[in-house]
Amino acid sequence: MGLFKSKAEKELDAIIERLNMNMSNNYKDNAQDDMKELENLFQEMVSEEKIKGKVLSKYDSILEEYREKLKGYSHKDQKPFWH
Repeated sequence: MGLFKSKAEKELDAIIERLNMNMSNNYKDNAQDDMKELENLFQEMVSEEKIKGKVLSKYDSILEEYREKLKGYSHKDQKPFWH
């Protein structure tokens, strides 16, 4: 991978950074929204061939990691501690 990131990579990285921030602050709904935005933008970039090869593989695996992390990650699934 080169020293400079493409505009597409910077856009994806910005969403990932926001997603990480929302997860670390326990903003579950916002994190889920960020994930949807990330998936949509990734699919759009793939279909428009803005990312290819190693970059595509890298972000595909990043997306898969977040899909696993965010399974069941919402306030509606959270059990109140007083029950």
